[in-house]
Amino acid sequence: MTSTMDSLPHVFLVSFPGQGHINPMLRFGKKLAASGLLVTFSTTAYLGRDMKKAGSISDTPTPLGHGFLRFEFFDDGRTNESAPSTSLSFDQYMPQLQSLGSISLLHILKNQTKENRPAVSCVIGNPFVPWVCDVADQLGIASAVFWVQSCAVFSIYYHHFNGSIPFPSETQPNLDVQIPSLPLLKHDEIPSFLLPNNSLHAIGKAILGQFLSLSKPFCILIDTFEELESEVVDFMSKNFPIKAVGPLFKHCSEIKTRISGDCLRTDECMEWLDSKPKGSVVYVSFGSVVYLKQEQVDEIAYGLVNSGFSFLWVLKPPVSSLGGKRHVLPNEVKEKAGERGKVVQWSPQEQVLSHPSVACFMTHCGWNSSVESISSGVPVVAFPQWGDQLTNAKFLVDVFGVGLRLSRGAGEDRLIKRDEIKNCLKEAMEGPKAVEIRKKALERKIAAEKAVAEGGSSNRNIKYFIDEIRKRSLGCCRNLQVCPSTT
Repeated sequence: MTSTMDSLPHVFLVSFPGQGHINPMLRFGKKLAASGLLVTFSTTAYLGRDMKKAGSISDTPTPLGHGFLRFEFFDDGRTNESAPSTSLSFDQYMPQLQSLGSISLLHILKNQTKENRPAVSCVIGNPFVPWVCDVADQLGIASAVFWVQSCAVFSIYYHHFNGSIPFPSETQPNLDVQIPSLPLLKHDEIPSFLLPNNSLHAIGKAILGQFLSLSKPFCILIDTFEELESEVVDFMSKNFPIKAVGPLFKHCSEIKTRISGDCLRTDECMEWLDSKPKGSVVYVSFGSVVYLKQEQVDEIAYGLVNSGFSFLWVLKPPVSSLGGKRHVLPNEVKEKAGERGKVVQWSPQEQVLSHPSVACFMTHCGWNSSVESISSGVPVVAFPQWGDQLTNAKFLVDVFGVGLRLSRGAGEDRLIKRDEIKNCLKEAMEGPKAVEIRKKALERKIAAEKAVAEGGSSNRNIKYFIDEIRKRSLGCCRNLQVCPSTT
């Protein structure tokens, strides 16, 4: 351990074990490390094993800029493939994650100085692990929350938790929702986890649990930028210490490292993109968790090939613990597509979206994909399924004006047919509507670049956060009682 690392303020990031949580949080960790902090990134040992298998991370601390990034994983009871807990439902897993995870994290945080590392100055958790702030509070360590969804969605959950605004209920399932600083939202435009009798209601309960502890963190960090969500950021900042710090992948574009949050190895596709004309490719990806029925995959496949456009499609294997068979494409589609189509199991999405041949993105509208497409200036074809994807699709299409809608989510229980898909792709790629959404997308891209540039809104907010960490680190050094974990 170098004396340089020993002298750095130490920040400990704790992520829920999901790709959509790990990616933005790790980007934030890279930015903090490059700015001169020692950053420890932690998620469950089970996911840590997958990241190691994918070749995404290093076993030793990695120098980044003026700081270091290291990994240390906590126990959630799923430490090997044969563990019976791998088959737990979400309802069963979340209490186990809290009970075992909090004990393991407490032990890890206490042991940092025993293992010749600086005492932890700040612990950062995210919405699915609200107990992280409680563990930090127990040790007298400052905490922050990294919100992995939009500020608009943060506002929706807050108002639902507060009970100040009517939401859809069993007696009024189709109720519209009017929240201050947001447009009127139809019942299928709020996060589906908040809908009555939703099969994934436990996820909404877990997220709402974060609001029980939001008096503890000194800062709530959001991977958005003020110019994108100015009205809701201003409104929510009156109630919470919100700092918009995104788009984080733009902050990290100049940090040279092979470390990533990927739990799957990415397939080579950049040479294929290089071979395609500018603005000619449809990029298709539905994220790390969404699983479509084979019948819907078939319709998308025919819609893509019948559109006449080239396409790059991420068709990942299903999540093992959730079951589901691996998707296959119809042989007729493979033959018709030929060199026009390329299918991969995982892609370097940031690089793909910045490639000049990519003209539009058919997406499930997860927040990571949404903010990456917005900040890359790539229009979207919105194909949301559940959760905050429904809200993000509403904003991408109707508020930000950067896309077209194909689906209203799994709740509508409708097979989107090939002709509808083909026609929507043609509208997004050619003609007056395509020109309009490209123009809007370019405007959003320019705004994102200004936000992360020196003196930009997100740049200033990150500097504020780092300054706060340095002050708290000095407090730990001067008075060990501030951080009992140092004893």
